[in-house]
Amino acid sequence: MKLLRYSLLFYITLLTIIIFCRVSIADVSNYPLQINYPNIMMYQGKTHQKVIALTFDDGPDQQYTPKILDILKREGVPATFFLMGARVSKYPNVARRIVEDGHSVGNHSFWHPQLTKTSVNRMKWEIKSTEKQILLATGVSSTLFRAPYGDISEKFVQELGNMGYKGIGWSIDTEDWKELSNTDISQTVLNLAHPGAIVLMHSAGHSSQDLTGTVESLKNMITILKRRGYRFVTIPELWNLNN
Repeated sequence: MKLLRYSLLFYITLLTIIIFCRVSIADVSNYPLQINYPNIMMYQGKTHQKVIALTFDDGPDQQYTPKILDILKREGVPATFFLMGARVSKYPNVARRIVEDGHSVGNHSFWHPQLTKTSVNRMKWEIKSTEKQILLATGVSSTLFRAPYGDISEKFVQELGNMGYKGIGWSIDTEDWKELSNTDISQTVLNLAHPGAIVLMHSAGHSSQDLTGTVESLKNMITILKRRGYRFVTIPELWNLNN
């Protein structure tokens, strides 16, 4: 009996250490751009409230984005979609539905270049061109920007601030673009969930990319996070909590 109690105590202690380590990975101190530019950059919310923000990049499309929207609507979960200008111009009706369903939208460039291999002027063009398409399709404007690949440096951040934009990163990367299974994607989120988390997922990809795992992971992930007491927020809501 004593051996059983000691074994249980050992495993409980080990589990606590694992959870602590996983949460500490997402500590804001790991994001120097957020520390140095707190009024411009956010990788996670600095809050103890059990809130979490689902974000989806690279959309819209007509294959995966509508399916994701269907699930979010059934579950009553708001999210933030970082849209590419080229795809908004091609699928304006899907972009419009995102806004009509109550979600927030952000700017994810027009052609998805790796910005640090281009120039500040190229970033300005990418943002302004996408801004125009989002406004045309949805009737709303956004001052949120997520750099393609998350690749951004100080000079680009400074220009974002000059343009009145906020740069948004993430603290949980599902790597769903690798066409992972729904179990792998949901377990990544559930294992790393923490107050103020920003989750990176994708609502579209290139023509041969299979994001079925992303779609199928959502319901289980959302159900369990709700059961754990988490509330889903958009990036604008999280930004307000953060500041």
